[in-house]
Amino acid sequence: MNEAKGLGGRSAPVIERLHRLHPKLIDLSLGRLEALLARMGNPERAMPPVIHVAGTNGKGSTCAFLRAITEAAGRRAHVFTSPHLVRFHERIRLAGELVGEDALADALEEVERVNAGAAISVFEVIAATGFLLFSRTPADVVVLEVGLGGRFDATNVIERPAACAIASISMDHMDFLGDTLGAIAFEKAGIIKQGVPVATGTQKPEAMEVLRRVAAEHGAPLLARHEAWEMDKRGFTPAGGASIPLPPLGLPGVHQYDNAGIAIAALRAWNPDWLNEAAIQAGVAAARWPARLQPLHGRLAEAAAPHALWLDGGHNAGAGEALAQFLPAWSDQPLHILVGMKQGKGAADFLRPLLPFATTLLAVREPGQHLAMPIEDIVAASQGRARNGGTVAEALAQVTRDQPGRVLVCGSLYLAGEVLKADGTPLV
Repeated sequence: MNEAKGLGGRSAPVIERLHRLHPKLIDLSLGRLEALLARMGNPERAMPPVIHVAGTNGKGSTCAFLRAITEAAGRRAHVFTSPHLVRFHERIRLAGELVGEDALADALEEVERVNAGAAISVFEVIAATGFLLFSRTPADVVVLEVGLGGRFDATNVIERPAACAIASISMDHMDFLGDTLGAIAFEKAGIIKQGVPVATGTQKPEAMEVLRRVAAEHGAPLLARHEAWEMDKRGFTPAGGASIPLPPLGLPGVHQYDNAGIAIAALRAWNPDWLNEAAIQAGVAAARWPARLQPLHGRLAEAAAPHALWLDGGHNAGAGEALAQFLPAWSDQPLHILVGMKQGKGAADFLRPLLPFATTLLAVREPGQHLAMPIEDIVAASQGRARNGGTVAEALAQVTRDQPGRVLVCGSLYLAGEVLKADGTPLV
């Protein structure tokens, strides 16, 4: 991961210098950041209340729902997410607005100065920068997304969040988090704090067992779907309470009911006073999150016509399963799937549930795509279904135009970033 990609101006050289301070880009630990934050006066303790969000799939969408509902209630939300797709500034949103270049550069330079050349990972510096900015800008809540895992993730220096949220857990990052679902769930459950409510959606039994055990050990109320709340197209229903009718969600896909429900449950557990029915309804409808079943309308979309062009950054087995639940809604037209993945990801597990829905399957690789998987490896993982598509633009030229259909580009957030740049679709 090139953390400096998407940066310009004064910020880029700071990140480039910081890259040289620690040999590993990913080194899950809290000690280095805790020491830096102490020298900074612990800005993380001066932030607004935090809702801490972990999970394998859906944590970014959950953050989008949290932000949208908060803003629909007339409140201000800071948001910290990763990775960025096009511009580094996407990672830090201050009271509703993406951080500006001058504010970002000033904060990065201050963190670098206080760190004074000590060993520290770039993500830890980014987290410290976000905390510094959040502590100095008024807002009502901080929506804080875990970078990787949870237990030793840099965001887990927050001693007592207002609420926690854990989205769908599946197999990913096994080299860092463990090779069983239970082991991965234990790392995600590391954000659970003593007495702090934790909302979660539908989980596989092995993962839910771990979440239930860790929550009980910490005396943390576990607000699980099908137990503490239910959610479907008709509305959100808390256990023992009246149902809140909802409009169609702003993010398509049946899996988004999980993420929207987690967001509502977490907000209700923390501060139900300002979470009225109208805010929930307006928020879930207004939520947007790039590269999550996103329709495109720019230059690439024009090249795909008469097909509608869609983009999704899902890249693991759980994401493939979630997409497969949605794709029957597209059975009325041909579906051409363009897939490009990152090296080290389980291409076969991602592709397997998608294969029955693909009219055409093309393996792609963009020139600027970070650690792009070779096209031949994607073809080999596709059970012989895929063929070499080249770049996305070249693959679009191969897609038959005999009748209108849909084109879905998927498999990697890094591919998604390149596609968004090429298309020119504005980020939200």
